[in-house]
Amino acid sequence: MADRVTATEEALSLINTLADTHGPLMFHQSGGCCDGSSPMCYPRDEFRVGDSDLLLGEIGETPFYISKDQYEYWKHTQLIIDAVKGRGGMFSLEGPEGKRFLTRSRVFTGEERAEL
Repeated sequence: MADRVTATEEALSLINTLADTHGPLMFHQSGGCCDGSSPMCYPRDEFRVGDSDLLLGEIGETPFYISKDQYEYWKHTQLIIDAVKGRGGMFSLEGPEGKRFLTRSRVFTGEERAEL
């Protein structure tokens, strides 16, 4: 079965670096105005997940959440979390690392959609 969210080696490496510094992490797929649709990385206990958030899966043993509203737009795609050079979201942990997380996506095949 296809994963709804996955990560590149670059993203997994950055997750490990951040976890070494900050401890357990979590992601929330932002849909806000300030950071667009950036995946935001937080210390696990410092972001409150609400009833309107869904656990999409895990990347690097790190839970990845998305709001139900945003999920409705992206439910037909696999989210692929990458890390690239640049400045991260102002509230996301990767900012000082000179890298940022980036969401890429691909449309699920008909077979994958049937499995999901």
